[in-house]
Amino acid sequence: MDIRSAKVQLKGELEHIGCIMSEMLGLGKLDRKRLVEILRSTKGTVSVKETADILRITATEAAKMLSRWAKKGWLSRVRRGLYIPIPLESRTADISFEDPWIIADRLFRPCYIGGWTAAGYWDLTEQIFRTIIVFTVQKPRSRSLTIRETEFLLHTIAKKCMFGLSSVWRGQVKVSVSDPTRTILDMLNDPSLAGGIRPMLDVITNYLKSPNKNIDLLLQYANRLNNGAVFKRLGFLLEIFVPEEKIAIKQCLSKLTKGNARLDPKLDDDKLITRWRLWLPRGFSKHKIMEDRAFD
Repeated sequence: MDIRSAKVQLKGELEHIGCIMSEMLGLGKLDRKRLVEILRSTKGTVSVKETADILRITATEAAKMLSRWAKKGWLSRVRRGLYIPIPLESRTADISFEDPWIIADRLFRPCYIGGWTAAGYWDLTEQIFRTIIVFTVQKPRSRSLTIRETEFLLHTIAKKCMFGLSSVWRGQVKVSVSDPTRTILDMLNDPSLAGGIRPMLDVITNYLKSPNKNIDLLLQYANRLNNGAVFKRLGFLLEIFVPEEKIAIKQCLSKLTKGNARLDPKLDDDKLITRWRLWLPRGFSKHKIMEDRAFD
């Protein structure tokens, strides 16, 4: 579809919305005109600031207007000062998000989608997780929150660590998601982001078999993050799955820090791999990992 056709289609859709709205009760002519203008000028969500800027009114007037529209069933409140449009076919204001990624971007920016959510997006795991993992520079009071039946798990991250991201289109909105290599790095930093050590091993083996495999980039990312535990886990796993990556393994060895880390901090220690200063959880061994995940 070319740009001209898209504009014609958009104009038709907006006129259709206006016609339906004009037939509905509860909104005057001015409110209908304003709401159409707001929906046309926003993408996925509507904030008090956007409304004030678009309509050239004060923030107080905008807040009262959005609240009034929400009470009349045209918008649904996400949190203070932020709303989402209610689909015309919906019979209730209690709706689920059409795309939680857009909501996450608006609520927690600067941020990116990561962990198992990103792994699913890049086809690195077949597991389905309902909770959306979000890395944000914000410091929210609660790390876990549910908004309209959508669960978000938040991880605060330093602004300098906002690298290795891809911009993807979600409808008309661009949202940041960790690229495949950054997704692996985050899981090496915190295995719980994969759902634990076993899912993490699945994701890593899938990554190493995929076209997205980039060991050099992974090492570059690891150097930027500068976490000794990451090099211990990475070097240990590279030695098991891709022992031919001798240069990468040597680089990991050169980055070992003092002290011992855990392959999975959530599990009890069992055996120490002195070469990597890495504790393996109970029931894990190098040979067991190799047997469970045959790497062709």
